[in-house]
Amino acid sequence: MADKNPQDQEFVEYVVKAIVNNPDKVKTERRIDEMGVLITLEVDPEDMGQVIGRNGLTAKAIRTLLRVVGAKNNARVNLKINEPEGSMRQSRPSESRPSGREDAPVPAGDDSDVDDLNL
Repeated sequence: MADKNPQDQEFVEYVVKAIVNNPDKVKTERRIDEMGVLITLEVDPEDMGQVIGRNGLTAKAIRTLLRVVGAKNNARVNLKINEPEGSMRQSRPSESRPSGREDAPVPAGDDSDVDDLNL
């Protein structure tokens, strides 16, 4: 079931090697299953920011172009970027999103909500 011409994998390697400082540490793995093609990317921890880009825009652009390459070959192609060991993100404590109420500022002197509760 392996594709003899993995243009999608070659494309990812070409683009990523062109934007990182350590192109010799770029590795890709290609798997095919019932969901389509999955390309897993590994880079040097120092290059992770360049691959992801500001607000994830570089990674999003690579994924978009990869889908175009896949469509040309009638394949659904996805990209997974493995976070390398020693990454800055792994050393952070798990980040949870606040519900919005705990840290919302409370206007000073506004007790109108309390009055409505008839306490």
